[in-house]
Amino acid sequence: MTDRALIAQLDGYGLTTAEIHYYRPDHPSLLQLFVWQDYDLPPDFPVLFDFLSLWRRQIEAALHSVRIAHDALVGPAEWRVADIIRAID
Repeated sequence: MTDRALIAQLDGYGLTTAEIHYYRPDHPSLLQLFVWQDYDLPPDFPVLFDFLSLWRRQIEAALHSVRIAHDALVGPAEWRVADIIRAID
């Protein structure tokens, strides 16, 4: 059995988080926050934009803004040399 998340990461997908602000249908002057997270492929983010398209078609709440954060979890290791060396007593 293989993990879908691992296979997606090996195919270039990374963890994408979208902070979606929308107007409440019952109180249009109030904003609500919805956090969405899935594995997606930057820079086009097809999974996220499919979800947002579904939102526009089937959910009454109008979108205000969407903020996207993305991290490719699988990649080359990074290391840095420390600038400060401390003596341990």
